[in-house]
Amino acid sequence: MTVYLVGAGPGDPGLVTRRAAELLGEADVVVYDRLVGPDVLAMARPDALLIDVGKRPGQLHRQSDINGILVDHGRQGGVVVRLKGGDPFLFGRGGEEAEALRAAGLQFEVVPGVTSAFGAPAYAGIPVTHRGLSTSVTVVTGHVGEPLDSSRASSGGSSSGGPGSGEVDWAALAKAGGTLVILMGVAERAEIARRLMAGGRDPSSPVAVVEWGTLPTQTSMRTTLSRLEEAAIEPPAVIVVGPVAAIDLGWFESLPLHGIRVLVTRARAQSAPLRNALRAAGADVVEMPMIQIVDPADGGAALRKAAASAPSYDWVAFTSVNSVERFVQLLRDGRALGPARLAVVGNATAAALRTWHLEADLIAEPQTAEGLAAVMPPAQSGAAEDSPVTAGGSMAPSYGRGRVLFPRAAEGRDVLAPALRAKGWLVDEVDAYRTVPADVSSGLRSQVEDGTVDVVTFTSPSTVRSYVSQFGVPGNWKKTPVVACMGPVTAEAARTAGIYVDVVAAHPTVEHLVAGLVELRASGWQHAEPAHGKPVRDPGRHHLESLP
Repeated sequence: MTVYLVGAGPGDPGLVTRRAAELLGEADVVVYDRLVGPDVLAMARPDALLIDVGKRPGQLHRQSDINGILVDHGRQGGVVVRLKGGDPFLFGRGGEEAEALRAAGLQFEVVPGVTSAFGAPAYAGIPVTHRGLSTSVTVVTGHVGEPLDSSRASSGGSSSGGPGSGEVDWAALAKAGGTLVILMGVAERAEIARRLMAGGRDPSSPVAVVEWGTLPTQTSMRTTLSRLEEAAIEPPAVIVVGPVAAIDLGWFESLPLHGIRVLVTRARAQSAPLRNALRAAGADVVEMPMIQIVDPADGGAALRKAAASAPSYDWVAFTSVNSVERFVQLLRDGRALGPARLAVVGNATAAALRTWHLEADLIAEPQTAEGLAAVMPPAQSGAAEDSPVTAGGSMAPSYGRGRVLFPRAAEGRDVLAPALRAKGWLVDEVDAYRTVPADVSSGLRSQVEDGTVDVVTFTSPSTVRSYVSQFGVPGNWKKTPVVACMGPVTAEAARTAGIYVDVVAAHPTVEHLVAGLVELRASGWQHAEPAHGKPVRDPGRHHLESLP
């Protein structure tokens, strides 16, 4: 029976250690603090018991209560993770929890985490030590104790207590020099500044403040010690005092989509590539799957039968990643395809095949069902030189059976099969999956309805339909966001629903969708009005020129 005291890092889920992620994936119980974000909690098993013990105004969890929760669950067995922001032994009271566990006879393990004392300045471009400026760094809590007595300060006295008093000796820190990193000091910043200046720190000493460090909502500002009191700061924030605070090697807040909240409506099982690409560009990503992928109505019986007879086909055609995943997992290995060749609608679908060690023989250009139908050769055709193959190499002639297997979405567009039949192919369509609307939590729903989302992304017509059925069209939204669609088919579905589309990815890929958003923001969110065929922008639309 082991309880794990785990550091969750300063906020960015990418800064969670491998050991922490491993334990979260195994945990039966996760006891977490207020500043542990949902992306970190999402690393836990779906069936794990999550216990929020965050300390909030009006909802105070006493440390003794938290210790009791850890002991109680630790005695029940299983894997218990105590998840704490930053590092558990740096102002996290992890030591007290370890003492309580030891007193109860329970084993524990400490998993260090990246502390915000170093993570936040790094993301703000501030090296806490720098040659010629600072060779030391001190991390201190923002507790100040009794108000400063100016008469005692002027006579060299100190009201901050001496060594062992349990309070911060601000006068000693003022004289120590080097970099001072202050955690949990927002509320007391005026008193902290006064004590440091009274202790000898230059009033013009550079100060940097980093709010929500390492998160997409991060903001940083520079000031001086004498003006720290005037700074408009909200917790959580890290305060850096010293010459290094004047250094600005900022990179995180310069990312092209930093500060923009983007809603991802894609099914959760496939949202990772888009989510990760948006975060790499600095966006604050909110995942709200509007659809979920489920078995076809027959439970997959027809698909299993089709997979077993794959060698009897000339081609197997795929128009989505979902169809690849559903079909290929039914094969023993690539040899089960026999002579059948593989045709795909685009690069993303081809990449999905590669995860199964299969290469597409034909890739559509343009990357649509219409494009795939265009590049497919006529049935009984000759060599591939007559066909615009884009996957490299030559395409072997048809085997003479003239048959195409098309695993598809039950509610997909009827484009590819009719076009191939017009070319003489016998096409067997089989439902590989269905897309159905997903339930949306009240918390996520409020983020959309309250107008906190800046951009909505749609990756398929089904995400558009589900979104409109639950939230309506732009006239019903509190703030009309920018709308970005992955490819022309999805964009047309949005326009048909009455949604103005700001960004249409040049190709239906994650990379092109994100690139389109970056380009739009670089232009100041100015988007040319359409020449034809699209709804006119709502004159009351709240545009995004005012965003950072």
